[in-house]
Amino acid sequence: MNSVSIVLLCLGSNMGDRLHMLKQAIRALDIHESIRVLRSSSVYESDAWGLTEQPKYLNIVVEIETALTPLELLNSVKDMEQCLGREPSERWGPRSIDIDLILWGNHCMRTPELTLPHEYFRDRAFVLMPLAEIAPAAVDPESGMTVTALADRLDSRGLVQITGPLYS
Repeated sequence: MNSVSIVLLCLGSNMGDRLHMLKQAIRALDIHESIRVLRSSSVYESDAWGLTEQPKYLNIVVEIETALTPLELLNSVKDMEQCLGREPSERWGPRSIDIDLILWGNHCMRTPELTLPHEYFRDRAFVLMPLAEIAPAAVDPESGMTVTALADRLDSRGLVQITGPLYS
C-alpha cells in the first residue's frame, strides 16, 4: 500500500454554472475511495489565462489526502473531468471543469504526462491567491519560496477577486 500524501489541487470552471461545477468536482474527489478532501479555499474569479477571449473563471484550491501515486491521481482527476462533462478543447481554452495538481509536498517530477510542482503555478494569481489562503506556509520545492512569498511578488490587484465561500 502507498503512503498517504497531502496534495494541493486547483479547480477552475468558466462554462455553464461555474459554482455548481466546482461543487460537483469536490464531491467527485471526496467520494473517490483513495481521496479525502481536507479543506478548500474561498472562490476566486479571474480573467482567463493564455487564451484571454473567453468568459471569466471561478477557481478554488483544495487540499486533499490520498494514497494514490501522482500519475494515478492525475488519471483519476482526468476521469472525473470527463464524467463532469469536460470535452477536449484547445490548450487554455474554455472548459466546464479543470483540475490541476499543483503541489505534492516537496515532490518534484517531470514526465510527458505530469510536471510537479505545476509548471505555471508561480505566475498565476488565480492559483496563488487561494493557495495562500489555505496553505500559506507551503513551500515550492524548486524555488524554496513559500506560497505567501510567491503570491506577494505578483501584482494581482484587480486580476483576481474573491467572490466568497464555496458553501454559504
